[in-house]
Amino acid sequence: MVDGEETKTQVEPGVRRARPRGRPRSFDRETALEKAILAFWEHGYEATSVSDLTRVMDIGAPSLYAAFGDKRSLFEEVVKEYGVRYGSFGDRALAEEPTARAAVERMLREAAVAYTAPGHPHGCLVIHAATNCSTPEVEESLRGRRNANIAAFESRIRADIAAGELPAGTDAAALARYTGAVIQGMSQQARDGASRQELEAVAEIALAIWPRT
Repeated sequence: MVDGEETKTQVEPGVRRARPRGRPRSFDRETALEKAILAFWEHGYEATSVSDLTRVMDIGAPSLYAAFGDKRSLFEEVVKEYGVRYGSFGDRALAEEPTARAAVERMLREAAVAYTAPGHPHGCLVIHAATNCSTPEVEESLRGRRNANIAAFESRIRADIAAGELPAGTDAAALARYTGAVIQGMSQQARDGASRQELEAVAEIALAIWPRT
């Protein structure tokens, strides 16, 4: 520096110094993903914007895109993770119970608990997120998941018919779709404020009409 001259890097009074460019603020990915699950669960796919997500996840849009991709990619991961963290009770019931009726009974009872549990939105994310969804790919993906559940019910019912656990004349397809309708209805009722006890009463009525040998 020449005597009497100021350095070129000195900032003049009243001028804000530019922030140095560096690594983006780090965040816990699992925590951010959980917050995204709750946001989509509460508001659905269409009504949850990227700005909503960055706000609740407490990250900037560049970090969101870098970590999760676009909104649709994030939602696909959210749905998968929701199934692991909150929605696995149905698969467990089908895998662990000896008969279709026992599996459905357990599933409905656990749905009454899961759909009304405190600490997160009520109902089922996969069912609620499709409400007013105008993105065909997302709508089709969610519909596929719901239909896959009904197909799993039907498969177990047919196996029970073959094993003599259910009457030979049982309409497996109709009974499976009925079961899906009850589950979906319980989800919406939970969203509308139905209590665990009220949903358990619905489950009891649904099971009462289950065919017996």
